[in-house]
Formats: sequence, structure tokens, C-alpha cells
Amino acid sequence: MKHVFTSATVTFALALCTLMSCQQEKQRASEEIASPTKPEAVVDSLMEGDMLFQISTSGQGKAIQLATNSPYSHCGILFRDNNQWMVFEGVQPVKKTKLSDWIYRGEGHHYVSKRHKDAASLLTKAVKDKMKEEAKKLVGKNYDLTFEWNDDRIYCSELVYKIYQRGAGIEVGKLQKLREFDLSNPIVKAKLVERYGTKIPLDEPVISPGAIFSDTNLVEILSE
Repeated sequence: MKHVFTSATVTFALALCTLMSCQQEKQRASEEIASPTKPEAVVDSLMEGDMLFQISTSGQGKAIQLATNSPYSHCGILFRDNNQWMVFEGVQPVKKTKLSDWIYRGEGHHYVSKRHKDAASLLTKAVKDKMKEEAKKLVGKNYDLTFEWNDDRIYCSELVYKIYQRGAGIEVGKLQKLREFDLSNPIVKAKLVERYGTKIPLDEPVISPGAIFSDTNLVEILSE
């Protein structure tokens, strides 16, 4: 049987192929977004210096959330390093972690990114380079279990705060004294006794993930 292809038939076939191709592209994109091991598709809007927040699955995460009245217990700062998105974070030890690994490690693979509202003008290339220099100086430091305000050991929000303060001259979040947190919950009390015994340094300056997260100078970029 001889097939006759009219111009209308060809036009319809081309339109159908285009539609199918678009649908396939959308499907691939949605699969990448849904996959915690392939976050690059959803971070195109991110930039160096962005702050990332997640719920830690560590033993002290819940105590931090309760004491600071924050939905998040861990944070880090994002930079490009060797052509990869890396999160510099205060864990044991302070290190840079591939973004996909960092996301996958958080509770429910959920994370939020925030950026200073004036980042476009304040975070020039020179400033971001300086911030990266400050970050690299702290890589390898031990994690600070007792949240002391010195550079001997470093915890997560302290790392973010000091990188911004020293590299960009910007303070993110508000420093508080330990006594200003809610220390009444049994989970928090148990963690304090575990870390300090009976000598709790209530006047020690502390910067919490929640204090940085709630800084009104920061704007939310992504919530995945």
C-alpha cells in the first residue's frame, strides 16, 4: 500500500515530535530535581557565599533546635572549589563537603539557602576570594563541642559567622550569651551536663544557626 505524505501530515508529525521532546526534557529535569544525589539542576540560582541550613541527624541536633527555638540545627557556606559546589562546614573536623553529599546527609534531604539582600553589590569577586581564604584557614580545625568563642575549635554557625565577619566585614546573625537560650528542656539540660558538668559557661558568646537563619538582612533563595 502506497503512503502519501501531505504537508499537513508532515507538520503534524513534527509538532508531535517537538511535544514529546519537550515532555521528555521536563521529565528529566523533574527527575534531577527529585534526586538528592543530583542537586546541581536546582542550584543554578545559588552563588558563592550563600548560607545553607538543614536539620542535622547528629545526637545534639534536637537539643540545638530546642535551645535556640530554630527549625534548623546545622549550617554551612557555599563556594566553588575545583569547579564543584562545595559546602564549608563546621563538623569533625571542619571541612569542605560536596554539595550533593551535604544535602543527602540532612534529615529528609531538606535544605534552605539564604543570601544577604545586598550580596550583588557587597560580595564582589575580591570579597568572595577573601571569604574563601578565611574559610580555608579554618579547614582541619576540630569541632567545638563546648561552643567556645575562639579559633582553637570551630562549630558550624561560628564558621559561617567568622567567614563573613573576617572576609566581608559583615555580621550575619546576632551573638548571644549561652544563658539567653532556652535551657529548660530535659534534652537540653542533659546535653549541657554531658558537655560541661556543673560548670556551664552561661556568659560565653554564642552564634546559633537559628540566629543566622532569622537575620532580617538575609533573603531565602531556595527551599528544597
